[in-house]
Amino acid sequence: MQKISVDIPSAYFPDQFVSDEKKATPEFGLRIGQAIQYEWFRKDGSRGRYYNRYRKFHKMRLYARGEQSIAKYKKEIAVDGDLSYLNLDWTPVPIIPKFVDIVVNGMSDRIFDVKVVAQDPISVHKRTTYQQNLKAEMVASAELDQIMDAFGVDAFTMDRVDTPTNDDELDLIMQLKYKPSIEIAAETAISTVLEDNFYEDLKKRVNYDIAVLGMGVAKHEFNLGSGVELKYVDPSDVIHSYTEDPYFKDCFYWGEVKTVPVGELIKIDPSLTTEDLKEISEYSYGFYDYNNEPSTYGDDTFRKDTATLLYFNYKTTNTFKYKKKVSENGSVKIIDKPSDFNPPKEMMEDGKFEMVEKTIDVWYEGVMVMGTSIILKWNLMENMVRPKSASQHAIPNYVAVAPRMYKGNVESLVRRMVPFADLIQITHLKLQQVMNRMTPDGVFIDADGLNEVDLGTGAAYNPEDALRLYFQTGSVVGRSFTQDGDFNNARVPIQPITGHSGGQKMSALINNYNHYLRMIRDVTGLNEARDGSMPDSNALVGVQKLAAANSNTATRHILDASHFVTRELAQAISMRISDAMEYIDHAEEIAMQIGRHKSEIIKDISEYYLYDYGIFIDVSPDEEEKGRLEQNIQLAIQKGDIGLEDAIDIREIKNTKTANQLLKVKKSKRADQVQADAMAQMQFKAEMDNQNKQAEIQMQAMKSQIESESNVKEMAIRAKFEMEKMMRETEMKALLMQKQFEFDYQLAELKESKLEERDIAKEDGKKTRIDRQNTQQSKLINQRKNNLPPMSFEDKGPGVNLQFPNMLQNFNMEENTNFE
Repeated sequence: MQKISVDIPSAYFPDQFVSDEKKATPEFGLRIGQAIQYEWFRKDGSRGRYYNRYRKFHKMRLYARGEQSIAKYKKEIAVDGDLSYLNLDWTPVPIIPKFVDIVVNGMSDRIFDVKVVAQDPISVHKRTTYQQNLKAEMVASAELDQIMDAFGVDAFTMDRVDTPTNDDELDLIMQLKYKPSIEIAAETAISTVLEDNFYEDLKKRVNYDIAVLGMGVAKHEFNLGSGVELKYVDPSDVIHSYTEDPYFKDCFYWGEVKTVPVGELIKIDPSLTTEDLKEISEYSYGFYDYNNEPSTYGDDTFRKDTATLLYFNYKTTNTFKYKKKVSENGSVKIIDKPSDFNPPKEMMEDGKFEMVEKTIDVWYEGVMVMGTSIILKWNLMENMVRPKSASQHAIPNYVAVAPRMYKGNVESLVRRMVPFADLIQITHLKLQQVMNRMTPDGVFIDADGLNEVDLGTGAAYNPEDALRLYFQTGSVVGRSFTQDGDFNNARVPIQPITGHSGGQKMSALINNYNHYLRMIRDVTGLNEARDGSMPDSNALVGVQKLAAANSNTATRHILDASHFVTRELAQAISMRISDAMEYIDHAEEIAMQIGRHKSEIIKDISEYYLYDYGIFIDVSPDEEEKGRLEQNIQLAIQKGDIGLEDAIDIREIKNTKTANQLLKVKKSKRADQVQADAMAQMQFKAEMDNQNKQAEIQMQAMKSQIESESNVKEMAIRAKFEMEKMMRETEMKALLMQKQFEFDYQLAELKESKLEERDIAKEDGKKTRIDRQNTQQSKLINQRKNNLPPMSFEDKGPGVNLQFPNMLQNFNMEENTNFE
């Protein structure tokens, strides 16, 4: 069979205002496919739009892998195209892969949770009722406390400690603690589907595409055999309608180009014959020749067994018309009618019925062979995804994001680095050239100068001896004058030859290399602090963290794009599960599969379709956010505003905004608790002081009573003692008087006797003195008469002892003697 010539005819999208029946025809689908082919695959110059973008994305991927083409570098280095004198290593320097890995791997570290909020009228009513009840308890908390104190009845619907005290705390409780079982079931369902589809691996590929290509694409489908499926889609193979929205919300067609084995075509269209398959294979063979592109298989042996197909989805509208008739008994009957049903007004009045119509968005799916007019499939898409809040709309199977798109052109992080990566590669090659051309240091030997040197030993001074002397000792022997006595111009026969040009060139090239590397960091925001490759030893840790945080901010759009894809896929999963639970026969199997982790949510899963959900991505904070939150927590702990258990609760919340709100609420509650404790302590102290005062008064009264009784007893005892004392004193005085009388009597007798003895002694003494005087007078007369020598008249006669009278004088009988 001869090769078939491929031609892309000029075609435009068909009229949208035709009937639904005409939209469902293969001819309508063929016109859609041909219009898409004309827009993306017609040759505008040398290549079509599809392959221009394909080559652009392929180039970015090669740079991201460090495998870019070296042809441009050879052209830059070669002289007139000649590379025969160059011996260089042309392997590209893998600079860009390092920065791509930093961004992508850093995104993989950010753990996320899918949060579901039921937003249908039933859930909103339950949420509002619960919030109103909480607010009512918050307002009436004082009265409810009085009821509890008075009657012992707990009228609170929740724990008294958890009852909010203000509106901020109420909002926080609604965010953290109010979680209906259906929301838990929905989160479990979404997480289960993500795990079953190995979404972590899929997400890494999408993140890599966003960083390298500037665009990431994923796809969601529902198959009866496998349920909800998530698939990675290569952005190079994707086609879509023109859009300037970075989230592709306004695209009305999607598609992707696939090369499949010819045998797969039977599964798409079982009516194909062997001749049809051969013809399709030839068309696919010619399609690559038409675009001057290599096929997936480089070997022609395999190329004939493959077919290049265009899978596309197209959004349009379908109008559903119904005949509504009300019978005489009031019952209403609805009859489905074709889209062209349009009876006159008179007929409706006579037949007592009315026409009801509804226009909704629908998606058609088709498959056609590239470069041909052969369409293999065209039908209304089954299991379309419709949000319950806006059921007239249907979302596409594809989820795409290009955060830096302008006028349809996609900008990527790698594209910013490509010019400087090329300059770095050229600098690297120039460095190799300089190194190849650098020569070692040498010496210059003047042979004529050596001939003029005479060592005086008779031996010749040849160059070999001179070099040996120079290299071993560093000394050189020369002559200032020749043998003829002339000035010797070669008086230094050996001189070193050094070259410095190579070192200077290498230093300049290294500076250029570092400059271009800094330029890559500047245009991408990936500074040294992000990867820790060149930390500043003089910079503080906080400064390093701030620099890393600034780098994270520069690439935040890539992380946000990844979260958008995750959120949209989770939303689609939620809608698809809801439809499956309502319409698919094996809904119980799905409920059992999702509820295998928690058997108690199976009942809630069975009612999944009754609810509508809002999806939010709760991402774990980065190091900067964790640092700020931890700083706030530590400061609050140091001030005593929160306790350790409060800090643990705050750290478990991934949303830093909610965590800070909880921190404020905890601080407020702790302050209120401290104030309440202080007031309770003051009240307790006052009560204790009052009790102590009353006890003191009682003690004083008891003491006074005891003292009174004691005083009475003491007075009685004292009176008795005084009586006894007086009696004893009386007895003692009587005895003393008797004794004194006896002493006085004896003393008087003794005194009288002593007086008599004294008078007798006086008389005896007087007599003795007179006798002595007379004797001495006689002696003196005799002396004078006889003229005798002087005489001594000392007389030591007996004396009178008067000590006893003196003793009696010292004895005082009236002295007060104490007999007690």
